[in-house]
Amino acid sequence: MAATRLSLILFVSFAVSFAVIVPSLRAHIVEFDNFWQQKSEEAKKDALKAYQPNPEEVTEQLNAHVYDALEGSNSTRRHLKKYSGACLATNPIDRCWRCRKNWAANRKRLTKCVLGFGRKTTGGRRGKFYIVTDPSDNDMVNPKPGTLRHAVIQKRPLWIIFARSMVITLSEELLLTSHKTIDARGANVHIAFGAGISIQFVKNVIIHGLHIHDIVSAGGGMIRDSVQHVGIRSRSDGDGISIFGSTNIWLDHLSMSNCQDGLIDVIQGSTAITISNGHFTRHNDVMLFGASDSFEGDSIMQITVAFNHFGRGLVQRMPRCRWGFVHVVNNDYTHWLMYAIGGSQHPTIISEGNRFIAPPNLAAKEVTKRDYAGEEVWKSWTWRSKGDLMMNGAFFVESGNPSKSRPFGRRDMIKAKPGTFVTRLTRFSGSLNCKVGRPC
Repeated sequence: MAATRLSLILFVSFAVSFAVIVPSLRAHIVEFDNFWQQKSEEAKKDALKAYQPNPEEVTEQLNAHVYDALEGSNSTRRHLKKYSGACLATNPIDRCWRCRKNWAANRKRLTKCVLGFGRKTTGGRRGKFYIVTDPSDNDMVNPKPGTLRHAVIQKRPLWIIFARSMVITLSEELLLTSHKTIDARGANVHIAFGAGISIQFVKNVIIHGLHIHDIVSAGGGMIRDSVQHVGIRSRSDGDGISIFGSTNIWLDHLSMSNCQDGLIDVIQGSTAITISNGHFTRHNDVMLFGASDSFEGDSIMQITVAFNHFGRGLVQRMPRCRWGFVHVVNNDYTHWLMYAIGGSQHPTIISEGNRFIAPPNLAAKEVTKRDYAGEEVWKSWTWRSKGDLMMNGAFFVESGNPSKSRPFGRRDMIKAKPGTFVTRLTRFSGSLNCKVGRPC
């Protein structure tokens, strides 16, 4: 009954907030016509279905998988030289599929491997395979068959793969429809030197194995966003991946760097999302979860950030959070210039088993940043650190009432592995060099 009341309260809050904000925040939709209105209404309903009233159950499930995957292992070294030995899968997501010789013949097994809040994401599992053969992106209204843009606008579920390695320079933002998997395993595929990917008012999307870098703002115009609709878009921001009002999204094994705006934005009531096994470098504003302090609809946001390596040339926002519940677990933070994790508008942030290596700058040793609000405000926010490894003077400022932090108070909780194991868990982060016929 309590969970039902909570869902009802969230639904009312979400609906009211969304109605207020949509006229001014339309994610580059120039004309919010009947098609987009219907999509936004469907997206709100999907978000309520995906929302977990007890998010701690999801964090505990992930912790249990990590614990089991490393049971009996005490290896903590990240061998920085290129690994050339037998297949070695070092975290529970990778152990599910990577070391199987026939992974290419059974690509859709990947859907059994996702953990965290995006754990129900199946992408295009129920659809046919679509092979991208053409890297061009010349026609925004009538995309050429064989191109990535033609694949992602199809109405039916699809599992999208690539005939060969290629660089795809998007002329305008790439708008995905629901029930799609973009699977770059077995090819070296770069989305680069053009616009980025927009996941807007859709559900059930997997993006795996891409290199996404050097993304720039694009001018907008008439762009087909589905088989049945073409609309006018305003100028895009230059995000690598923008998730707007969408649910059940899994981003895995991406290598991302140097985008004009953010690498990954999750905003406007998006939820049930896992970002895992990524390698992020050379960027300022890395991840933004929740775009506005005034949009209460992001209270429904639930995101898992797991097994990622935040590497060279990063400045801040790994992530920056507004509202919602974010589980940051077993990531390796080896570089930042300002801070690692920031936030405003009372997000719940559970940092668990991460490694934080602070920069030499004495003014940037603190992992956390809340100076968007005064201490009298943020001291009640639930920000907890459990099992994190702090190095080179790094420190995490906790807040909130520890007795209300249920993930750390349950007697039957299986503990995640501490930060000393992170180098092993994140050893193969980023896009993988998979070869058909061999373990990946």
